[in-house]
Amino acid sequence: MISLDFPTIAERLDALELPHVDLVVGIATGGIAPATLIAYKKRTDLLILQFNYRDEQNKPRFEHPVRQSEISIPDGVRSILLVDDVSVSGKTLDAARAFLKEYDITTLVMKGKADYVVLPEIGDCVDWPWKIKRG
Repeated sequence: MISLDFPTIAERLDALELPHVDLVVGIATGGIAPATLIAYKKRTDLLILQFNYRDEQNKPRFEHPVRQSEISIPDGVRSILLVDDVSVSGKTLDAARAFLKEYDITTLVMKGKADYVVLPEIGDCVDWPWKIKRG
């Protein structure tokens, strides 16, 4: 498992040239911290959209991600940056994209598959600095 710290992640985020978006939407729970960092960097509003798909051992609980929250997109929003920590199968991003189908969606993840991948070289599991350590 690879451990990362906030300065390393912030440095990588600073190096990205992201497109203009009207809103950042983070996918809870793993996407909350990176979406917050990005919304702050872009001086953009942030909303959180929650899905339930994987358990604490990263195994799928359901056949498809289950949306567990509603969000109200402000008037005038046309483009959204959809952020999660990891995208393995892409199912959660796909479910969120389908929910937000009226908008121009760009995806970003820390590792995995998306339009923008902050740490594309990492294939191992990551000990994210925002994850709660148990025990």
